[in-house]
Amino acid sequence: MDQRDEQEFAEYFAARRDAVRRTAYLMCGDWHKADDLAQTAFVALHRRWKKIRDRAATDAYVRKTLVRAVIDESRRPWRRERQTEVLPEPVDDGPGLAERVATREDLLAALKEVPPKQRAVLVLRFFDGLDVGAAATALGCSEGNVKSQTARGLANLRQVLEREVETNG
Repeated sequence: MDQRDEQEFAEYFAARRDAVRRTAYLMCGDWHKADDLAQTAFVALHRRWKKIRDRAATDAYVRKTLVRAVIDESRRPWRRERQTEVLPEPVDDGPGLAERVATREDLLAALKEVPPKQRAVLVLRFFDGLDVGAAATALGCSEGNVKSQTARGLANLRQVLEREVETNG
């Protein structure tokens, strides 16, 4: 790449790094894995930077690469998550905040139990705010597939959250 391309890529990376990392975290539930997944997406983007004609489609390319990396990572048997009985002690930051964090933690924990493709659809639709068509483009599937994966993902998420409420109140 020439100097101008490198500069454009560096600017894009600086502008989108945190958003891509956040999306990766919502899909995998682990900040360390999210860093790795975001790096994978940006490395793939860097390799193809000169070939991208429509710079407006760059976000969609990164998103699609990220989703594929999350799904590929979940398929590797040595990378599967292991449940643990001991959780780290939460930090008490005062009243009100504890309940908001607990709710957020419950949602993220429940999201981890949803299958990877359904989780990817839920994150793209409800956390990244993509419509059905944009999510289908990012995932490389049909709009009908996104709709059915969304319905199944929401049903699974509800089931996990209801089980959590019944168990822990």
